Amino acid sequence: MAIVSAEKFVQAARDNGYAVGGFNTNNLEWTQAILRAAEAKKAPVLIQTSMGAAKYMGGYKLCKALIEELVESMGITVPVAIHLDHGHYEDALECIRVGYTSVMFDGSHLPVEENLEKAAKVVEFAHANGVSVEAEVGTIGGEEDGIIGDGELAPIEDAKAMVATGIDFLAAGIGNIHGPYPENWTGLHLDHLQKLTEAVPNFPIVLHGGSGIPDDQIQAA
Repeated sequence: MAIVSAEKFVQAARDNGYAVGGFNTNNLEWTQAILRAAEAKKAPVLIQTSMGAAKYMGGYKLCKALIEELVESMGITVPVAIHLDHGHYEDALECIRVGYTSVMFDGSHLPVEENLEKAAKVVEFAHANGVSVEAEVGTIGGEEDGIIGDGELAPIEDAKAMVATGIDFLAAGIGNIHGPYPENWTGLHLDHLQKLTEAVPNFPIVLHGGSGIPDDQIQAA
């Protein structure tokens, strides 16, 4: 079975200058499609469930079992991480307990110190169980699971402090948003991304809302 924690392939992508896709699933057919595409491209992939999608699908344990069964029955050979997307603190801990191989703790709506404190606790529990951790500073714009943000630029000092908690990859806003991009969207702030990468050198950074970003900006990022 090709299911692994995400840091196994995310750091390799950062080291070698390519991107890894993370795709949210909502049901059986979406999961099959993500796996077929990843296998066809011979590319590692994160299959993600949001808190809302997991509830709709019947819970985290069922989501994990569904992905595992499909990886095996479809003969998938590429690395696959089962990832929680934008999870609250308790959800991140539950996903680690039920066997997800990667979690995103999203405390971006909390005061910075509380976000850092809870991220460190998630990291401690996750790493003890061989699970990779993503966390967020600032707020990714748009709306997802009722969380609304304005496309902020992640504060550099907050990014450095979050990386210091021991997380494996960092979600940091550079003008990207969830959901449809408005016509007046001015594009990614690649200058801010440059500052981030200099502040946390060789550390994997996650670009949320990638579906609506033009290919040339994805490649530049």
